[in-house]
Amino acid sequence: VRRGAAQEAGMGGPAPLWLALALALACGAGKVAAGAEAPCEAEAEGWPPAAVPPAAAFGAVAAPSYRGPGNNDTRPNRALPILLWWSGSLFPHFPGDTERIDCPRGSCLATRSRRVARHRRTKALIFYGTDFRAYEAPLPRLPHQTWALFHEESPMNNYVLSHSPGIGLFNYTATFRRESDYPLTLQWLPDAAYLQHPPVPLAEKDAWRRQGYAPVLYMQSHCDVPSDRDRYVRELMKYIQVDSYGKCLHNRELPSERLRDTSTATTEDSEFMTFVGRYKFHLALENAICNDYMTEKLWRPMHLGAVPVYRGSPVVRDWMPNNLSIILIDDFHSPQELAKYLDFLDKNGEEYLKYLEYKKPGGIKNQFLLESLERREWGVNDMTLPNYLNGFECFICDRENTRVKEEQEHKKSRKKFPAPKPRVAQFKHMGCPMPTPGFGSVEDISGGDSWKEMWLQDYWQSLDQGEALTAMIHHNESHQGRFWDYMHEIFLKRTRHH
Repeated sequence: VRRGAAQEAGMGGPAPLWLALALALACGAGKVAAGAEAPCEAEAEGWPPAAVPPAAAFGAVAAPSYRGPGNNDTRPNRALPILLWWSGSLFPHFPGDTERIDCPRGSCLATRSRRVARHRRTKALIFYGTDFRAYEAPLPRLPHQTWALFHEESPMNNYVLSHSPGIGLFNYTATFRRESDYPLTLQWLPDAAYLQHPPVPLAEKDAWRRQGYAPVLYMQSHCDVPSDRDRYVRELMKYIQVDSYGKCLHNRELPSERLRDTSTATTEDSEFMTFVGRYKFHLALENAICNDYMTEKLWRPMHLGAVPVYRGSPVVRDWMPNNLSIILIDDFHSPQELAKYLDFLDKNGEEYLKYLEYKKPGGIKNQFLLESLERREWGVNDMTLPNYLNGFECFICDRENTRVKEEQEHKKSRKKFPAPKPRVAQFKHMGCPMPTPGFGSVEDISGGDSWKEMWLQDYWQSLDQGEALTAMIHHNESHQGRFWDYMHEIFLKRTRHH
């Protein structure tokens, strides 16, 4: 499942400029609008295979786009560990297919050429989570190689990774969860100053209301998602006025052609931002629910001062600038109760403004948030820091150089020095719960409901896929075509069990 700019119209985010460029180059000119949520919507079945460079390329260095912080590693390229980006179209180096990267603990060659998949120096395969398909995984899995996962996107893009068998296929992880090896949790928050952008004055918001605009804004065009957000919003609309501009629950037209343009809606266009900022509340509902999965749907309204009415990460409070900055849907027993509270705030400006106290000097009280922003090794649209994709690449390079050194010491010492222990990713690195209805219970939803048929089936089938691939690796399978045989065996076993 892929997300796209047209689907999420109006709530794309401050996507890193490097990523927008990389995706544009990978997908072809004009295929990716700035700030798009996902690459190559038109190529939803997978990116085209990358061109394979000649073997001689691994003794040369292409023009660098990012080389790392530098080190004193004097080894020639032919002696370096190789990191293979299995998802080649997100390979971060241009224009070359192969690049030497110089990281804090040592250097590596990074490449997207699958020609070296079984090379003895190819120490790690790096997968982009959205593109990882259990039935296409490289088999047999070689004992001298680690697998690394880069997945900053929604869990809905690949529920295989939300189950223990799926995430346990990997040795290193970079995901939105803080527990991953290289956390990407604050990927949509450039810095603390972004949160303290001055809001639209309350007097202007009240004038907006007097013109007939609702207190609450909803802007979504991706309607069938695991969080089932539209079902909740539809019920909320019974009790309070909501202006909905996207394709989902559409009830109002944007006032100008410029604002209706998708490319405007998916970037931080000044006119669009001003329009959104006039609303008192913004329904900020993620497309899937998982700890620490927080996107621009949360951070952009906070930037603008349109108080987010949020459902997404169950632990979102850990990251908030203070104790009163967002309104959590799950704090209310019903949409009717939430609507009553929003109406109260709409009519009581003094109480409403308490939700914007964090915008004042010194208003960000959460030291965990401030320290996390300060401590992270990558930046968002900050050319003084590596982007998180290059940063994770160096993370893998450093750990593989350490692993190679430990293996060499183990062999030279005739096993007096211990061999490096295998590292396996844990459920908490990415694990996400089963989708639940946005409103009501599963039992209340009819059997023909599209959400029920799509997402519950996808979630549990993904568990089977992770188990099937795990079993294939344990049996040293080398033929991908056997995957569906393993899936069938799992299905029969489960059927007999029930």
